[in-house]
Amino acid sequence: MNSLLKTIFGLMLLFGGILPSPAQDLPSVVVKDLDGAPVRTETLRTEGKPFVISFFATWCKPCLRELDAVAEVYEEWQEETGVTIYAVSIDEGADVQKVKPLARAHDWAYTILSDANGDLKRAMNVAMVPSLFVFDGRGELIHRGTGYVDGGESEIIEVIRKHLPQSK
Repeated sequence: MNSLLKTIFGLMLLFGGILPSPAQDLPSVVVKDLDGAPVRTETLRTEGKPFVISFFATWCKPCLRELDAVAEVYEEWQEETGVTIYAVSIDEGADVQKVKPLARAHDWAYTILSDANGDLKRAMNVAMVPSLFVFDGRGELIHRGTGYVDGGESEIIEVIRKHLPQSK
């Protein structure tokens, strides 16, 4: 019985990041752009438009697959919903230097940010990458996902569409 409880608890911890989280504010921290300039997270909010923060690392293959898949439809998503995507690297040390060339090589149209000191990662309780957060036009968290499965980007756009203000 004890091992069954441990297994259940372990599964709850493992899959807990996949379930939507209750609304939370975007933490107020400073990250950096690819040129090393500071960016306050408050400036990531878009006036009435949804936005996505996707944590990734240069060494994370599922992260790169997710960002590449979303890159293919990003322009369409922007036209339809006004969404902005911020890809936030958690690379540290020497790996920070790999972020800019990687983003160029993949031709991502996202705003790429660096959280090398881990402040945003800690504040948002990111335990693994890829981790993705979707915020509505009011800046409230409406979805949190961890991991990536091919085709998972369709879930992201559906969450965004579901939370768009209804036009009259």
